[in-house]
Amino acid sequence: MSLTSILSAEAIENAVKNCQAPDTFDYKKFFQHCGLSQKTSQQVKEVFCILDEDKSGSIEEAELKFFLQRFSPGARTLTEKEIKSLLTAGDKDADGTIGLDEFQAMVLS
Repeated sequence: MSLTSILSAEAIENAVKNCQAPDTFDYKKFFQHCGLSQKTSQQVKEVFCILDEDKSGSIEEAELKFFLQRFSPGARTLTEKEIKSLLTAGDKDADGTIGLDEFQAMVLS
């Protein structure tokens, strides 16, 4: 399954384009621009499974670095500051990762 089976390629492209410069990634705006925040919890789960590249059941810091590239292969990597910000926003149980429930809460809030 690919992200374009859930989100439109145009919406993904626009969302990635809006945060091309380092330290401009804002997860709330990104989820809105790509259309993910308007999807069902099942669709958000499917996106989570794509982002959880090692299929560990959570998104780790190493996977967050390449977050934008999962949406668009030519996108930049996230900066350390952006990774920390995204992890802080999503990691509600302080285990150092973002689990499915945490991801869904972050996207759909």
